Amino acid sequence: QVQLVESGGGLVQPGGSLRLSCAVSGFGFSLYAMSWHRQAPGKERELVAYITSNGDSTNYADSVKGRFTISRDNARNTVYLQMNSLKPEDTAVYYCYARRSPWTSGYWGQGTQVTVSQ
Repeated sequence: QVQLVESGGGLVQPGGSLRLSCAVSGFGFSLYAMSWHRQAPGKERELVAYITSNGDSTNYADSVKGRFTISRDNARNTVYLQMNSLKPEDTAVYYCYARRSPWTSGYWGQGTQVTVSQ
């Protein structure tokens, strides 16, 4: 059974940090590129960060460059998103996503809420 379980969300003040985790089971994690996406109320889901299957390449949305870092531990079947210098506009539900290739459908996690507020 495929499972992607996000954790680490919560309420944080502007300027604070959070580390999201996505623990994966049920498929060959090391063969899949992973990404984090977010969806704020009334907005479309957007790509935040991407990492290749072996972790040798990453990409970020312009809005989070220099503040967020995606990483993975293939031995632990887990992908992370370190979020620093958080802003109120980072408030959203954050989802992890796994996809083996651009030509196949992938798997979504259930999401974790991140709220940045005083």
